Amino acid sequence: MHEDDLVGAFDEAGFDGALLEEELRRAAAILDPVPAELSRIAVDAYALHDLDARIAELTFDSVVDAIPVRGAGDVPRMLTFRAGDVTVDVEVTGQGLMGQVLPPQAARIEVLGGPQQSALLTADAMGRFSSASPVSGPFALRLRTGGEVLVTEWLRA
Repeated sequence: MHEDDLVGAFDEAGFDGALLEEELRRAAAILDPVPAELSRIAVDAYALHDLDARIAELTFDSVVDAIPVRGAGDVPRMLTFRAGDVTVDVEVTGQGLMGQVLPPQAARIEVLGGPQQSALLTADAMGRFSSASPVSGPFALRLRTGGEVLVTEWLRA
């Protein structure tokens, strides 16, 4: 776009905001483009959203709620999430995580980790599940139990 075109964008009524917005979008796309990986993550996040998912609220976090034990080193982090009648207890360690869905029931569980691939786990009939992959950075759990979908709050490992 030439300077003459920009001058024409300002008429007697004032200012053409739509033209300016379009020019700024073009400049941003050239000077500061959105990384391809970030675009892929955004599309994946939108594609994976569940409109019917219930948020499982964090009701206990040992980092905040537990009394520290003197001299204890690498202690596991204990988390409890609740959504209605369903409770999810999770223990996070440097070696991975394990947990249980209560009342006991089979479930498919995704360990979501931001830009990382999600890990797929299966809870047995007693609701128990585990992963030998350490959790790092922000993470959340998406549980599918029967026809219900629960998503935990995002936490930092």
